Amino acid sequence: MDTIYRLEIPVPFAVETVNVFLIKGDSLTLVDTGTNTEEARLALQAGLGELGYRLSDIETVIITHHHVDHSGLLNDFSETAAIIGHPRNEPWISQNPDFLACYEQFFQDIVPQFGIPEVFAKYGPPMKRTLAYASKRSLSAAVQEGDRLDFLPAFTVIETPGHASTHIALFREQDGLMIGGDALLGHISSNPLLEPPYFGETERKKPLLEYNDTLRRLGEMPISRILPGHGSDVTQVSELVAERLKKQEARAQKVLNMLKEKPMTAFEICIQLFPTLYTKQFALTLSETVGQLDFLQYNQQILLDTSVAEWMYYAK
Repeated sequence: MDTIYRLEIPVPFAVETVNVFLIKGDSLTLVDTGTNTEEARLALQAGLGELGYRLSDIETVIITHHHVDHSGLLNDFSETAAIIGHPRNEPWISQNPDFLACYEQFFQDIVPQFGIPEVFAKYGPPMKRTLAYASKRSLSAAVQEGDRLDFLPAFTVIETPGHASTHIALFREQDGLMIGGDALLGHISSNPLLEPPYFGETERKKPLLEYNDTLRRLGEMPISRILPGHGSDVTQVSELVAERLKKQEARAQKVLNMLKEKPMTAFEICIQLFPTLYTKQFALTLSETVGQLDFLQYNQQILLDTSVAEWMYYAK
């Protein structure tokens, strides 16, 4: 059976560290990388060194999703190293200029729609602010649901969208082990983050709805242990899934109760949901707010008026 080592890498975000995993199998494989910072780079080099390896020894890098704490150091690996992930990673990690322009336009469009004040809008899309920690590299190969990798034959690729539409996990059925990225974390709930439509798409994904589907799927799978992207291993998967879904529905009910009092914009709801946090983590709190509104719309509990510049949400 493949030997798996955990390396904890510092990142310049609230989560403080990210877990990356070295798999010693038919190919020396690293799952996720850390951010493009000197602190992360030195920590990764040191962690590999303690195991007797160098960055140049890594033959394959698998990224669970495109966020910079999981993909930021891709440029540090050999040109011959294979970079593998879901195909939706490509425009993010290669910093495709056309895609980034679409992302900029998407952000500019949602500013008035969600009633976002200029004081927040002037900073631009949150992804652009993280590019200093990002890579600029392309995938060598793309993987999707059900794929198996020749060099990791015991693992199956599982699509786990929600936190990011690019998200995958690796599942080893023989013992129930999953390398899960940010699909399910023990100490915090993963944020389903807003993303622009991809090439060929006209509407944005509904990340919270996708994430709920992912959670329900994980809760039904025979998972014995998840090696997560942050924090300690997750073992009581079905119990944690039930807890996360219950909390999400409670938050949605809170939003519904707000709208029963009066119609509001997404930003107005965000302020009420996160009265102190929204100024510090605006992208996360807005994504969470819009996710709850998507959930309520899907369940036909609210109405949305898009005939006005600042879209208004109403309780039915």
